[in-house]
Amino acid sequence: MTVALRSWQGAMALLLCLAALASLPLMAVDAPSPFGAGALAVIFLLVAGAALVSFTRLSQPLLAAVLFLTTHLAVWLLLAGIAGNEGKATLAFFLMIAACWLIAWRCVTVLSGIRAKSKTGDTFLRLLIPAIFGAWILILWEAATRGAGIPFILLPPPSSIGARLVSSVPILWADVQQTIFKAVLFGYVVGCASGFVVAILADRIAFLRRGLLPIGNLMSALPIIGVAPIMVMWFGFDWHSKAAVVIIMTFFPMLVNTVAGLGASGAMERDLMRSYASDYWQTLIKLRLPAAMPFIFNALKINSTLALIGAIVAEFFGTPIVGMGFRISTEIGRMNVDMVWAEIAVAALVGSVFYGVVALGERATTFWHPSNRGG
Repeated sequence: MTVALRSWQGAMALLLCLAALASLPLMAVDAPSPFGAGALAVIFLLVAGAALVSFTRLSQPLLAAVLFLTTHLAVWLLLAGIAGNEGKATLAFFLMIAACWLIAWRCVTVLSGIRAKSKTGDTFLRLLIPAIFGAWILILWEAATRGAGIPFILLPPPSSIGARLVSSVPILWADVQQTIFKAVLFGYVVGCASGFVVAILADRIAFLRRGLLPIGNLMSALPIIGVAPIMVMWFGFDWHSKAAVVIIMTFFPMLVNTVAGLGASGAMERDLMRSYASDYWQTLIKLRLPAAMPFIFNALKINSTLALIGAIVAEFFGTPIVGMGFRISTEIGRMNVDMVWAEIAVAALVGSVFYGVVALGERATTFWHPSNRGG
């Protein structure tokens, strides 16, 4: 395999650097504070140097470190230089951003090929690689919105959203308390627990199983936008009506998945339990529930996202002057789109943490399952 094939990203980055040099300047001639000659030289040296280093036979950790530092320093200089020059970026600017992105791509490729010698190192790599990937989504977003001068009302840059996040922590925390700690958690626990209990009853009583499962499939297709206003009329404008929506949304996925999981144990295992004279409850606890755990946790993970979505959408139809859904609907009416994106970011973060906690619980509980075995 040739060197060029080993690092086609570096080759493309070099070509983009040459194209950017031919397209200078980086900013329009009427930009208030264009890039200085010194900053321009440093940026080109960093990107071109990183592209050339990507062809070398350095050890993978050293190569990844060099590529990471050089490309992120270069892109930081590019984004810092556009401050005050929003909408003044030229083709050369975007070519240099693309070159930096290609070097970052090469960095992630090198990191993906590293085989850690310890569990700590493996965990670090598993966190670092998606972190770089996610950071570059924000970098490209920032460069596109500020460099091209996209109107703030259409898409604010991540820097503005981050500033709003920092300045609105008390408001955001109050919204999280109202939506997450009250409606979502209460509705999630009650909905999942009741779905699990009813699934046990349906497994034990045949007519419940035959009658409830078709209804469960029907209820899972109910539009939340139709259920939410009814729950608000029944339970009032406070968090109780949002919790009711969450209960409805989480009950049937847990019911259907648990019933399916209880039937997952093999006939040979059930015959063995009968040969030991085990009754229904002994077989349920020692065989069928452990076999159903992957299905149950699948429902818990699905419900962790459904609960958050349901509570936020339900708040659009009536709530006290606090809550994530209330804030989104109110601030979009005021054209405060940075606050709307800040709420979206908080909701995404909370939802990811919620899902991660359930996934960790699944890994600890179903460690014996093939999907959770090391390898």
